[in-house]
Parts: sequence; C-alpha cells; structure tokens
Amino acid sequence: MTSVVLNGVTPALSYLGVIRAEGPDAASFLHGQLTQDFALLGASEARLAALCTAKGRMIASFIGIKPQPETILLVCSKDILAATLKRLSMFVMRAKAKLTDASDQFAVYGLAGTAIAGNGGDPAAPPGQRAALNDGGRDASLVSLYPSDGVPRALWIAPADSAAPTGTPLDTGLWQWSEVRSGIVTLTTPVVEAFVPQMLNYESVGGVNFKKGCYPGQEIVARSQFRGTLKRRAYLVQADGALTVGDEVFAGSDAEQPVGTVAQVAPAPDGGWSALISMQVAALETGGLHAGTASGPALTVEPLPYPLLEDI
Repeated sequence: MTSVVLNGVTPALSYLGVIRAEGPDAASFLHGQLTQDFALLGASEARLAALCTAKGRMIASFIGIKPQPETILLVCSKDILAATLKRLSMFVMRAKAKLTDASDQFAVYGLAGTAIAGNGGDPAAPPGQRAALNDGGRDASLVSLYPSDGVPRALWIAPADSAAPTGTPLDTGLWQWSEVRSGIVTLTTPVVEAFVPQMLNYESVGGVNFKKGCYPGQEIVARSQFRGTLKRRAYLVQADGALTVGDEVFAGSDAEQPVGTVAQVAPAPDGGWSALISMQVAALETGGLHAGTASGPALTVEPLPYPLLEDI
C-alpha cells in the first residue's frame, strides 16, 4: 500500500478523447450499439459501457453522459477513438444522429479527494452519478468514478473554453495509477478484441445491462454470464518490474501456456508497478504468476476494490 496522498486536480488528460453523438436518435442509436442502457440515460447519470464485435469482444470502452437532451458524450482512450468512431458511424444509416470527434472541443480533468468538494461536487456521490456545474464561468459535468484505495475520484468534462477546475495540482501519472487501483479497465489499442466484458468485470461495475435489447455481441455476452461459471476475471496486481499492456501472464504450473493478459498498467508512486490483468480464475489458485514470460516480473494479487457480481 502506498503512502502517497491522492488529492487534487490533474492537468487536462490529453490521452482521453470525446465522441459526440447528437440528434433526436442519438440515445436510441447508442442504446442499440453498446452494452449499457442509453435509452433511459438521465441527465444526472453516467454510464460505463463497451462496444463489442459480433463475437462479444470489446473494441472500445466509454464513460457516457447526456449534458443536453439530444447530445451524448462518450469519453474513451484517444488512441482507439478514430477506429471506434468509424465503426459506429457505419451503422448510423437512417438514424437521426450525427457522430463526431469532439476531443478538441472538450477538456477532461481528473479530480481526487478534497478537490471534488472544492469544485462544487459531492465526494460521497456513488459511481455513475453526474452533476452539472454552471457557475463562475464553469459549464462542466462532474462524473463520479470508482474510488482508489478509498479516495473519491471524479472526471470533470467541460467545453474547452470553460474555466478549469481549481485545486492542488495532481500529477497525471499519479492519476493513471489511481485508475488502475480503482479496478476499472479503460480499453486501449494493445488489447482491442482481447476480452468479453466479463473478463474485465464489467458486469460487476455497471458496464453491462442484461435487461436491455440487442447490441452487437449481446448473445455471446449473455451466454458467458448465464451458462456456467465465468472462467476469466480481472485482478489487481503489483509487480516489482515494468509491465506493458498486452503482456501475457504465466502461472507457475505451466511455463509455456499463458493464463492471462495485462489489461492496464501504471508505475506505482512508491516504486514497482500496479496493473489490472485478465486471467483464468483457476490460475489464481495455482499461483506463481509472472508477466511477459514465465520468468518475468512476479505478480502479487491484491483484493479488488469492489465485489464481483457472482459473489454478491
């Protein structure tokens, strides 16, 4: 456990981008494409969601909000934005919806600890809540995220010309580490099509709605949930050596056959690396986990910061 205090406001997070969907059918269109319910998305809510292939493999993940009645913003990793936008746009067809890359028109900041209340937010707000802040030259959405080691966190999403949030400066690297510690994977290029949502615990953190209508991959995702025990899960780990997204994970019982994949990493402020890995559940009991190769950096599994759906 690090002794570093997570508190303050990051610079604008340049590695995140924004897709804007606008028009009378924006919500219904996204509802038919993503794993979460966007038809009933309220102004005070945010959605964690995934875009999947027909085989149920994730090709993007988002945090979605509805700042205006006919506008939805999807925040995602900028490195996958262009390909994601192109894919979504292919299916718009007759829907009255226009999708654009609005990354240059919005700024996204990370807020942690006392900075949330200091900017008019509620640090006790549950994950997935959106607050609209419209005062003092600020026109922002404050989206509550999963905490990191008990510290509340939020995203500040606002037009690029709006006043920025105020507070103690928070290093971007420390924020990225807190993202890992929160247990929520943001999909990036090296692991596109590597996972179905449950392999990243998305059904346990509000990223999948099993009651909504069809979307690409819906049958595969539903079958993974309701027909047998889930065989792969996401785990929080620590390592002494450097890790890379996409690294294979090996267990002590088999030096040849990988049992998982590194999904997200960040250097830990007190040394070493923190990571989220997606791995065979059986490998957890085997132990002797290493990344990259069977003799690569050793991985120590730590408790997830949330309960898994099957354990609730």
